Amino acid sequence: MSRKARERIAHTEKRVEKRDRMLEHNFSAERATLEEVFDQATRMVVYRFMTEGILNEVNGVVSAGKEARVYWGKNKEGKDLAVKIYLTSSAEFKRGMFKYIEGDHRFKGVRHDTRSLIFAWAQKEFRNLEQAFRAKVNVPKPLAVKNNVLVMEFIGKDGVSAPSLKEMLPSEPEKVYRKLLTYVERLYHKADLVHGDLSEYNVMFWKGKPVVFDMSQSVPLSHPLAKFLLERDLANVNRFFSRYGVKVLSAEEAYRQVVG
Repeated sequence: MSRKARERIAHTEKRVEKRDRMLEHNFSAERATLEEVFDQATRMVVYRFMTEGILNEVNGVVSAGKEARVYWGKNKEGKDLAVKIYLTSSAEFKRGMFKYIEGDHRFKGVRHDTRSLIFAWAQKEFRNLEQAFRAKVNVPKPLAVKNNVLVMEFIGKDGVSAPSLKEMLPSEPEKVYRKLLTYVERLYHKADLVHGDLSEYNVMFWKGKPVVFDMSQSVPLSHPLAKFLLERDLANVNRFFSRYGVKVLSAEEAYRQVVG
């Protein structure tokens, strides 16, 4: 065997060995993540949803953050569902969420341990989505919640979620801007809610319309932070659309339109 042939074989073996190490590392990381997300209590909740006919299968991760993982699921009819699982081990999450729970009259008396707060957080998002959906705000329809698991409508197709405004600017941004202000107004007057974290990251675009999501931090109008959060939401929306040449309302005009 020639020297060049031996070198090629050795180089190939090194590449295969490196690939195998990477695969082993990725598998170990994924397994650790699965063990973190799907602890015994969470698996029991998912199993319960399956026995109740709410879920039929849970597939891969759609999105992953510090607070939660969203999985692509399906029901018995094959309809796509989003399964959002909040991480019960996130201490950083606990520190960030408390200001949104404290002062929310719907969640008085919630204990301050991490697990209780995260269970309340999942319930909070479910109730916020319910109120928004009834107010005819375009949000994922909530279907079920238990402990740290929330099941809702999947916005997208075949496990691929719809793009956010950050990922894809609609062809008619001015129309989308006006529609979003209408949603904020409906949230305020018909759902008694302020989104609290509205931006191009938390709005999808699907079937020609914006879809508002990530509503766990939304607060009722009686919340001490409601006015501040509403002003911040409107500032975020104005900042994003003005960047693309949309003639946005002034901060004062936008606030007056929403509050009336």
